[in-house]
Amino acid sequence: MDFGQIVILSGPSRAGKSSVATAIQDTLDGIWMNLGMDLHIAATPPAYRPGVGLRPQKLKHATTRPGRVPLEVLENQVPVLYAALYQSIAAHSRLGLNVVADVYHHDFYTKPLNILAQCARRLRGLPVLFVGIHCPVEVIWERRKATWGQVLGEVADDVETAVELGQRAAREHTYDLELDTSRLSAAECAAEIRKRLDAGPPGVALRGLVGS
Repeated sequence: MDFGQIVILSGPSRAGKSSVATAIQDTLDGIWMNLGMDLHIAATPPAYRPGVGLRPQKLKHATTRPGRVPLEVLENQVPVLYAALYQSIAAHSRLGLNVVADVYHHDFYTKPLNILAQCARRLRGLPVLFVGIHCPVEVIWERRKATWGQVLGEVADDVETAVELGQRAAREHTYDLELDTSRLSAAECAAEIRKRLDAGPPGVALRGLVGS
């Protein structure tokens, strides 16, 4: 049995990853399972949310929200939650199912967790295309305003910091393909991904993190 193709869409919140994932399901041939961050967060017990979506936090001054575990406890569980997500992605691929997963990888925790490298190891030997989904920070703020009413300069400092670090994290990764959603529609991004998968070369960006 051939392995299913894996496409990891990585980028900050509101970059357009979910829309691109949907476009891949709608337009690329074969069965494409969407195993992204939103689905995983929805499956996570409310007390441990946002789970894999935990954004950069200053835990020293953080308060515990009612019904939620302390952020120190959640942060310690984040590597396990990511491992479970990527193990599921790998299992689907090994059964011949294509997978698209929209995720957000940063390492701005209270200590380095090196989660992306650990996740890459779980996909060792499988066909993976690591795609950076980007757009300028000004567009991010326009989308945050339209979605959540968040306006730069009027939100809490930790929100502004999270957006800034999200942009920084996106620039620190090495990708097989990078797409700008301020210039391309979701359907056009999916078409570029299809073109890369058809023409090659195969993805190697995540393989480089595990030395194989």
